[in-house]
Amino acid sequence: MSKPVRVRFAPSPTGPLHIGGVRTALFNYLFAKKNNGVFYLRIEDTDQTRFVPGAEAYIFEALEWLGIAPDETVGKNEKFGPYRQSERKEIYKQYADELITKGWAYYAFDSADKLDELRKLAESEGKTFIYNHTVRETLDTSLNLSEEEITKRISAGEPYVVRFKTPVNETLHLKDIIRGEIKFETNLLDDKVLYKSDGMPTYHLANIVDDHLMETSHVIRGEEWLPSLPLHVLLYQAFGWEAPEFAHLPLILKPIGNGKLSKRDGDKMGFPVFPLEWKTEEGTSMGYRENGFFPEAVINFLALLGWNDGTEQEIFSLEELIQKFDLVRVNKSGAKFDPEKNKWFNHQYLQKQSDEQLAVLFEKILTEKGISTTLDVKRIVSLNKERANFVNELWDLTDYFFVAPTTYDEKALKNWKEETPELIKQLITVLESISDFTSANIETIVKEWLTANEIGMGKVMQPFRLSLVGKMMGPHLFDIVEILGKEETIKRLQKAVDTI
Repeated sequence: MSKPVRVRFAPSPTGPLHIGGVRTALFNYLFAKKNNGVFYLRIEDTDQTRFVPGAEAYIFEALEWLGIAPDETVGKNEKFGPYRQSERKEIYKQYADELITKGWAYYAFDSADKLDELRKLAESEGKTFIYNHTVRETLDTSLNLSEEEITKRISAGEPYVVRFKTPVNETLHLKDIIRGEIKFETNLLDDKVLYKSDGMPTYHLANIVDDHLMETSHVIRGEEWLPSLPLHVLLYQAFGWEAPEFAHLPLILKPIGNGKLSKRDGDKMGFPVFPLEWKTEEGTSMGYRENGFFPEAVINFLALLGWNDGTEQEIFSLEELIQKFDLVRVNKSGAKFDPEKNKWFNHQYLQKQSDEQLAVLFEKILTEKGISTTLDVKRIVSLNKERANFVNELWDLTDYFFVAPTTYDEKALKNWKEETPELIKQLITVLESISDFTSANIETIVKEWLTANEIGMGKVMQPFRLSLVGKMMGPHLFDIVEILGKEETIKRLQKAVDTI
């Protein structure tokens, strides 16, 4: 790599950041850090009609939460600022003019009605209207006008756009880091609008000018931009600039079938497609953060959507991903999104948390539920975390510790026989006599009592658990007994005798 690595993520603030966009940001971030480069973020808001209030702040908050914040962006290390395209619009006009002067672009004065008429005419003949070299000489463009006429019409305030003059009869041999060599025939390309009548550049012009001025070394973006590659490379040629290297990432596909993952897929199957929750008047879209995912888990599963390091390893820290990431190992084909696998990743990261960390997170949930407790929350978490994918699932796994059961699982009641109440009363007497109320000691004494009296384990143990938990679930029974304490354990046993 001859020049320093500078890569960018350039989202449009048109709504919440899709998880596919997050992966693009992540791969740019990993590539930059791997090569001691810079990862910057540019807001591409030239299309003001699609601007959504709050979307820009959402993008920054999402990347901060995920731990992949840019090195340079709006209001941060603005070495090549401004980093909002709407604040750079004065820059683009001179470059549009330069292309016209060089013969690489032209003014087009065609009205929207006229173009619509041409499209309908082509459709009636079973064709598709393409604004390119086959029609540009015959339409209302500066290619057919004198300099005097062009100046007169522009001075009169007549609306116009600037279109790129695509070369004729050329084959472009372009290189993509992921896909290798790709060929494009220029005769199949249309003359894209570069500068609009409202005085704003289109994506194509602004993107190329900014990437050049901000010294972008590599453009790493989604494969939906692949059809724009020939135009972008031709624009670099037109300006006489060195083009960056390109890499087009594969799509993230639906869990079932082909096609790009969409919000509708998430709504239908009950999983988020946005990093953070997004609220509108129509409703709320789920977010990974609010659904209880750890940011490290989101980063991990996204990294493996379209990339692998060539081994069977699945759990990577951000530092490991930076160390191992290589664009050459990104797949060409789309990566299928698997919501269940995402839960598995979160489970792995939940197990990696210390009991102290999880206890703090779980105590917030208890507080939200209005529960104050003197029980050992850290130990409760430790005994139950293996069964949880998310911290909020710990409540359903452990609620009986904090709220005594008022009902009992009907299927488990088949273990409550005629002699059970008398056995439970005897068990209460045994428990009352124990001074060292620790799990191992309680277990030893209760089992000795069962053996001495030739009482089958199942006759007591299952009703014992049912009395404390309300159903046949939970960790080791005697650990539950120790955590609840003697008084609460006996109270629950007595209640079961009285109510079942």
